[in-house]
Amino acid sequence: MKVSEIMTKNPVTVQADDPVRDAAGLLRAHRIGGLPVMEGENLAGIVTESDIIALLDTGGLSDDLWLPSPLEVIEVPVREFINWEKTKAALTSIGDKKVREIMSHPAITISEDAEIEDAASLMLSHRIARLPVVRDGRLTGIVARADIIRGIGGSSG
Repeated sequence: MKVSEIMTKNPVTVQADDPVRDAAGLLRAHRIGGLPVMEGENLAGIVTESDIIALLDTGGLSDDLWLPSPLEVIEVPVREFINWEKTKAALTSIGDKKVREIMSHPAITISEDAEIEDAASLMLSHRIARLPVVRDGRLTGIVARADIIRGIGGSSG
């Protein structure tokens, strides 16, 4: 079975210079886990939920905070408050970042003429969940793990 038989044609995309906020909105609105990133008409990379979630990593408890012993009882709540403030600041600034700053590039792609076994092998070897599908260097679709499973499940014989 060919990739072209199971791929999603005309996938939702985002431009490289769009804000991350827009990419997150598209992921949520379309209930998908990743988007091809375009630079004009050319595929520039891919951005996933994981790329966006990674922006929220603010680290563990603050190590640089020292409080005198009378305040030891509230030390942990104070540290957690400081971490919440870091998280709020991170949330505010991530939306304004450009998609190109967090996308994976170059995107690992597959041809629409490839067999779905080749797509599965690429996904496994690169530990990715989706592949942009190209013809003559142009994006024509996207294939996700679930598409492969549906393709295998739907083929009888």
